[in-house]
Amino acid sequence: MTSAFGAAVKAWRGRLSVADTGLPATARRRTAGLRREELASLAGLSVDYVVRLEQGRARHPSPQVVAALARALQLADAERDHLYRTAGLLPPAAGDVGTHIPPGVARVAARLGDVPLGVFSADWTLLTWTPLWAALLGDPAAVPPDQRNLLRVLFTPDRSAAWPRVTPDGISDGTPAALVADLRATAAAYPNDRRLAAFIASLHSASRGFAALWDSGAVAAHASERKTIAHPVVGPVTLNCDVLTAHGCDLRIVVYTAPTGSSDADKLDLLRVTGVPPPTTGAGAPDGPRRSASSGST
Repeated sequence: MTSAFGAAVKAWRGRLSVADTGLPATARRRTAGLRREELASLAGLSVDYVVRLEQGRARHPSPQVVAALARALQLADAERDHLYRTAGLLPPAAGDVGTHIPPGVARVAARLGDVPLGVFSADWTLLTWTPLWAALLGDPAAVPPDQRNLLRVLFTPDRSAAWPRVTPDGISDGTPAALVADLRATAAAYPNDRRLAAFIASLHSASRGFAALWDSGAVAAHASERKTIAHPVVGPVTLNCDVLTAHGCDLRIVVYTAPTGSSDADKLDLLRVTGVPPPTTGAGAPDGPRRSASSGST
């Protein structure tokens, strides 16, 4: 028997156009909306699990799974909260760092699929990304969802991970200090988020570099800058990195661009064609869905 949760997922899957997701559209589609395998890819779930959820045979999805489906289905806030309740879960608290991507931001990200673009929560956890982001910086799908935090990677790096790809001196530039200053502003904006407080405490105890920057007391929003990515296939790529925000949500939209006609633009064009390169020595194989926001294993 189909559950209320499964019926909602199926209905919302049917109303979402594949063109609004950034996934390639096939020539023939028997029905409107997303196929189950497309929703599974977007949410980072198995197709079998999506089928069982829709049919009511899987009745206790985790908060991470519900959040991933809400993002993949581009639900409005009220719809997201309804999905949580039909799963027997409390919706996210208003005072916590949000991981929900509003429909408007999701549509913009889908239509900018030809540039490297990533959407981060206010604590710098990567929520979704374009294929060219993965091709440029390494595939985030090779990293467990709970490890896709930029501050965690910078200050407690896992050298076996395939993401993110940084320059040899990437840890010594101004990015870490800017991110820590931005995180302090986030902590002030979300004083009651216990998960955020625990995350900051864990970084403080695990990294002397983070502790020194945090204890300096600097507060600032992470702004645009110019970066060089040491790519294993096309070589060094110097790009403008712009950090954008959307009205009504506390998300960071990070976009990399190159001047038209430059050699760096040519390198991005090559990556558009070749896609995600194989991992470098010691890196985990990027064998997961490229646009995943979460997975059913966390």
